[in-house]
Amino acid sequence: MSTSVLDRTAPTEHPVLDVLADRWSPRAYDAETPIDEAKLSSALEAARWSPSANNTQPWRFIVARRGTELHRGIHSALMGFNQAWAGNAAALIVAVAETVNEEGAPISHAVYDLGQSVAHLSVQAHHDGLVVHQMSGFDADDLREVTGLGERFTPITVIALGDLGDAGALPEVLQERESAPRVRRPIDETLLANA
Repeated sequence: MSTSVLDRTAPTEHPVLDVLADRWSPRAYDAETPIDEAKLSSALEAARWSPSANNTQPWRFIVARRGTELHRGIHSALMGFNQAWAGNAAALIVAVAETVNEEGAPISHAVYDLGQSVAHLSVQAHHDGLVVHQMSGFDADDLREVTGLGERFTPITVIALGDLGDAGALPEVLQERESAPRVRRPIDETLLANA
């Protein structure tokens, strides 16, 4: 089974931009093709221009290309099924929130703003033909050690980025996830109030 021929378009309740409806989070990555540097740069540029409170931009990224010691180190910090597939991604990116500023004051909106930045990165990457999968399953202490991350910064997610691969190369349980129907909670169950 090859995910490249599957229609993964979200069955939306209302019209949205194609790039949003078509975006999904595959686990099958092409293990040979290196990251397209121009597309990576565009994704990071999109992240750079996302909104943030008072323009504080409390996001940072650690980019590791496949074949580097940093990529291997980040991959080793992943947990569970993430280790079975994420090493094939052309790049692993650690998304980091600056949770405390240089003066030692907490930045209350850091994680929210980082999330917006990663969303911009994801949409741009998808638009350019790359696939993105965000992971929360990692050992934060191992990740801190591998990346030399300072105490003011908190790793929030690891992003796999690269070209789509063949889902048939994945363990069987993950192959099933690649082709499972895409579902979301209905909008009316998401809205806590809608006056």
